[in-house]
Amino acid sequence: MAEILAIKPAAVDGPVVAQLDKGVLRLTLANPPANALSLAVMAALTAELERAKTDKAVRVIVLSAAGKVFCAGHDLKEMTARRADADHGKAFFAETFAACATLMQAIVRHPLPVIAEIDGLATAAGLQLVASCDLAIASHEATFCTPGVNIGLFCSTPMVALSRNVSRKQAMEMLLTGETIDAATAKEFGLVNRVVPREYLNQIVTKYAQTIASKSSLVVKTGKEAFYAQAEMGLADAYAYAGGIMVENMLARDAEEGIDAFIGKRKPEWTDE
Repeated sequence: MAEILAIKPAAVDGPVVAQLDKGVLRLTLANPPANALSLAVMAALTAELERAKTDKAVRVIVLSAAGKVFCAGHDLKEMTARRADADHGKAFFAETFAACATLMQAIVRHPLPVIAEIDGLATAAGLQLVASCDLAIASHEATFCTPGVNIGLFCSTPMVALSRNVSRKQAMEMLLTGETIDAATAKEFGLVNRVVPREYLNQIVTKYAQTIASKSSLVVKTGKEAFYAQAEMGLADAYAYAGGIMVENMLARDAEEGIDAFIGKRKPEWTDE
């Protein structure tokens, strides 16, 4: 049975519910129907991600949502209300987008793999959340869009994550038209890894997560960090950097154990060192 984490009352009663089971930490957006990324929601998600860094029981993180919408993006009602401020909301808008950038980078830079489980609509910053995760698995009913252009607000920050997942022309198609794409198209674009029947979504995501959780956490952490670092380098620098990472990895206890186990045709026993 999944263990409800006794982190703080907000972990159960707030906009994000945290559950830990067999090394997999599930963070569920629990503020339907929109599961919007208000400041409170982004703060809660960022806090849970930070806490997971120091919890040795956590090996993989899954982001999911309650209700029919995965995430409708920023809370436009919350933002519109701040137009009544003396600065017409400018400071609050800056705070909101800065908090969003912090959250998205916390996912990409997190030492643990983060998997998005999408069943429903992921729009604007909600799509940005999906694109920021390391893996994304969607149900056939999931849909995706960056519709800001339709309401006079170009999806500039979602564009950062989107353009790092799909080709430029596909990204621009979504950004300029604001049209919704289905899960199959999202997979074709490269936004999601797999599309599965809704009734099997949780089961398949859990299987992915537990498979990854069974690996050496040191090796997974090393690999994730290196993947994003080399992607920002030129070819020669990327090879030089990755070669150095391989040397250090070869000296790790888990690499020695894993290779010995492979040669000896036995199951490795990881120490995460």
